[in-house]
Formats: sequence, structure tokens, C-alpha cells
Amino acid sequence: MATLTTRVLDQYNGIAVEGMVVSLEGHGDEEPIMTLHTNVCGELEDVLLQDGCGGHYRLVYHVRDYFLGRGVDCPLLDRIPVELTLSRGASEVIVLLISPWGYSVHRDNRGCHDGRVPGRC
Repeated sequence: MATLTTRVLDQYNGIAVEGMVVSLEGHGDEEPIMTLHTNVCGELEDVLLQDGCGGHYRLVYHVRDYFLGRGVDCPLLDRIPVELTLSRGASEVIVLLISPWGYSVHRDNRGCHDGRVPGRC
């Protein structure tokens, strides 16, 4: 079964992103499967996909709302969609590094179960 979560870091301010809305959508779905907010560590309190099948998914990060809330006048980015394919049995952590004007996304090589206590950075 596939497991998916995410972590978001703000490169502009040098902090973990707290309070960003992150949605998970299935391929071709109109409505999100799940919508969560990042915590003080930039992580989700729950996994987006637990014991799911492999397949095509889209993570949607609500970046503009986050930066407007931090006082950035005119962030370039609004929502960042990250489309991915999970293989059956995959356990993935997708890391998003953001600024008001750009972003980078990568797969965390530690996986979902790195032994850290959720909520403790």
C-alpha cells in the first residue's frame, strides 16, 4: 500500500511553513481526496494517503495565501500543483522549498518513517 505526506520550507524567511493549505487530488478528480494544514515544523499532522493504491496524484500547495499572511505584497505564485505517480507499496515524503517568486520540489530520501516524532522539528 502507498503512503504519502509532505513537508514545506520557506526559503525566503528561513523557516518551516506553518498553516499552509495542502490538498491531495486523485488523477482526474474534481474534488480533493483530503485537505490539511502544515504544522509548526512544516509537516502535516496526518498523512495525505495511508494504505492507498499506487497511481497518479496531484498535491496542491496554496502558496499565495501563505505569503500574503506573512506580509509579502505581491507574491508571484498562487497555487503550486505537483503531479506524481506512486508505485504500489511506496512510502514517500515530498518536500517543497518555496519563496514568493519560485519553488523547488524533491523527494525526501528518508521516506515517511524516519523515526522522528511528528510535530517535533
